Amino acid sequence: MLTVHHLRISQSERIVWLCEELGLDYKLKIYIRRSDNNLAPPEYKALHPMGIAPVITDGDLVLGESGAICEYIDRKYGGARLLSPGPDSADFAGHLFWFHFANATFMTNGMRALVAAQMGGSMPEFVSNRVAKAWALAEARLGEAEFFGGSQLTTADIMMGFNLTTSRMFGNASLDGYPNIKAYLQRIAQRPAYQRAMARCEPGMTPKID
Repeated sequence: MLTVHHLRISQSERIVWLCEELGLDYKLKIYIRRSDNNLAPPEYKALHPMGIAPVITDGDLVLGESGAICEYIDRKYGGARLLSPGPDSADFAGHLFWFHFANATFMTNGMRALVAAQMGGSMPEFVSNRVAKAWALAEARLGEAEFFGGSQLTTADIMMGFNLTTSRMFGNASLDGYPNIKAYLQRIAQRPAYQRAMARCEPGMTPKID
């Protein structure tokens, strides 16, 4: 059976949401972060050579990386329902951009900012500029489209959703000044699949949607 190995408060939340959106039968195994350093426990790190979330197992397969897992699950089990619209669709390029932008740029620069803050140093100007531009770009996108993927929810939304919600628990970024993002998150929060996912993978935690 497909098993999602979920580290609490991590990117693996995305995979649980994806499985719920697709209505899949899957096993969820939850891991708690260490109390001394807030990192993944040894048994989670042992799952994959990178030792980070997310990770799935499917028979003998062990697979990491959010984007790879999203594509694998949707292609193998979901009939590719949430993957990229066809190349003739007006949403084709937009979906591709946001699906890859989520971790390649948005999260990467957010992590740079977080590390700078944790080390007690000043944030390099190029990092703060890129973070600001990324948030502004997301705000603009959600002013012109209902979803990051365009007219319908796609795996681009699965990827970006974590960045705008639970990820903010690490840096406490405010949504003030981002009305389109706020409205988008309220729409996401009303989706039954998102509600089921959060109840399963983060029991007792109020989703960070405001």
